[in-house]
Amino acid sequence: MSKVHDAPAALGLIAADPWLKPFEADIRGRLDRYESIRRQILPKSGRLSDFANGSIFFGIDRKSTDWVYREWAPEADALHLFGEFNGWDRGQYPLSRIDGGAWELRLPGDALRHGQRILVNVSSKGQQRDRIPLYIKSVARDPLSNSFTGRVWSPDKPFVWHNDSGRISPREPLLIYEAHVGMATRGGGVGSYDHFTDEVLPRIKRAGYNAVQLMAIQEHPYYASFGYQVTNFFAPSQWYGDPDGLKRLIDAAHGLGLIALLDVVHSHASANFAEGIAGFDGTDYQFFHEGGAGWHQAWGTRVFDYSRPGVVHFLLSNLKYWLDEYHFDGFRFDGVTSMLYRDHGLGAAFTEYKCYYNPNADLDAAAYLTLASELVREVNPNAVMIAEDMSGMPGLCRPITEGGFGFDARLGMGLPDFWIRMVKSRDEDWDLRVMWRELTTRRPGEKVIGYSESHDQALVGDKTLVFHLADAAMYSGMSKLAEDAAIDRALSLLKCIRLLTLTLGGEGYLNFMGNEFAHPEWIDFPREGNGWSYHYARRQWHLADDPLLRYSDIAAFDRATLDFARDRQILSAGDTANLWIDQERKIIAYRKAGLAFVFNTHPTQSRADFYLPTHRPGRWRVCFSTDEPRFGGHGRVDMEYTYRAVADDPRGAGFFVYAPNRCGFALEYIGG
Repeated sequence: MSKVHDAPAALGLIAADPWLKPFEADIRGRLDRYESIRRQILPKSGRLSDFANGSIFFGIDRKSTDWVYREWAPEADALHLFGEFNGWDRGQYPLSRIDGGAWELRLPGDALRHGQRILVNVSSKGQQRDRIPLYIKSVARDPLSNSFTGRVWSPDKPFVWHNDSGRISPREPLLIYEAHVGMATRGGGVGSYDHFTDEVLPRIKRAGYNAVQLMAIQEHPYYASFGYQVTNFFAPSQWYGDPDGLKRLIDAAHGLGLIALLDVVHSHASANFAEGIAGFDGTDYQFFHEGGAGWHQAWGTRVFDYSRPGVVHFLLSNLKYWLDEYHFDGFRFDGVTSMLYRDHGLGAAFTEYKCYYNPNADLDAAAYLTLASELVREVNPNAVMIAEDMSGMPGLCRPITEGGFGFDARLGMGLPDFWIRMVKSRDEDWDLRVMWRELTTRRPGEKVIGYSESHDQALVGDKTLVFHLADAAMYSGMSKLAEDAAIDRALSLLKCIRLLTLTLGGEGYLNFMGNEFAHPEWIDFPREGNGWSYHYARRQWHLADDPLLRYSDIAAFDRATLDFARDRQILSAGDTANLWIDQERKIIAYRKAGLAFVFNTHPTQSRADFYLPTHRPGRWRVCFSTDEPRFGGHGRVDMEYTYRAVADDPRGAGFFVYAPNRCGFALEYIGG
């Protein structure tokens, strides 16, 4: 493989953003580290997809007539497999050391059975610990003791896939539905893969989304961690059912034309010894940095050492496994900011370029992320790679051959925080110039997934946008049978925020489960502080299904905006232009996809005399409005009237238009 940074296209990152020129040496240094690690793990002509086969070599598998169990524990002194199959005798079945820090045990075909619970006893440095195998494919939980064991997963009949992949084109903008299987039920308790398949996937399809992003799938023993403290990286979470249940879910999603994205956690790992990978072979450094660098102080979790070939092998094998075994169509990488910086980006503002290029940058983590994107493209050229990065690292979403990391898009993480700040202030204090900057500022050539709120804003201790806007009125004012001024304000502004974000905030769009109909409650997982209650770890779907409640209006608006954006190709349009900002009158107008958008966020003042400079003479008509009666609006925008922009108007081609308060609408050009 020739050096990436020697290829002429490698300068594409700097060509797209000349402000990076002073940091060219840093960018080349990052690429050097990527290539150095790549050379270390691969032969000269090797492919990452041939290297990342840890899930095939390691773990417990039936090989012809025998069982083979292999483990990676380079510093261990002895390993013994035990479990239900041998009466939990720790000394009966020792593994033998083989090459590369690996161990192996072969058993006759009748020694193990599918579904049996097992553990491995690891002896190292004078200590013995019972552990769950590193590459275990399924985990069992004892509900009485809340203890975990590995589980042999080798069904007699392999799963039969009916739908190979999602149906959207790689060029089609992503409309992502972020979902948590466990809390997708209306009642208390934990939802199942099968319930999600039967009840929730059809809702996602009807709602107009083309991708489902599944959270909390990798095994995690603490349900309230939202899945971000992973213990068993190759095991789908037992909280929702067995591995075949997840396969049925993904197969059904593909059958509906939805692509399935895994919210993958490679930024850190649970510190748990009993259930996880920490200290598996008796050392701190098998997977993680030694000392303080190996701990994420804010999260209480362990930090991977991405310079170690064994760690890179484990994590890359993990990505290939989820793609091959479960047919996921790509990943949303969690905690990328935490990976990229030695201080995990905690408290950093990232206001200038030098914040990215200094000794705080973790070049090994950057190299791993680049290797990850290269591998995923090898396994599935159409796979999606999305980064949860709030720092705005330049090049994260540019091709590797241009000097980038190879991701497709980053989440627009600043947008939800911006909207929360806005709704906490008075309507008349909204700064439209700041709004325009927040919604339109991007890294050159790098795509963003825009969103107004995700699961983070719904957690207890915070509030969703609608709860910030409506507060206590949510409990009494959502009936369509009576008017409520607080609810009218809240829903009017919520619709404006959604349409602004969808049309300006990125090249893709994301919504968290339930927000499409303005779910009224926060999320609070069962914990000691709430008496281990599941009451707030749910979604009240019945609210959206009730035609007498305003939730159904918001659900209808959400679906219509997605259809509108898709039909008009708004997310992929490259003609965004600011037409007018009137800070005093709270009016903002812009062009996108050949349409003219007007928003009036003023709390009281509608404007009959707003001159909209379209810069295109001819006839125009409103084609979409947040105030349409079908969305619970007041119908104040005339959808039939034809406006005429005159070329020789001294103010430029345009016309006067009525802009109701707390309303946004789009006009289309209909001819000369």
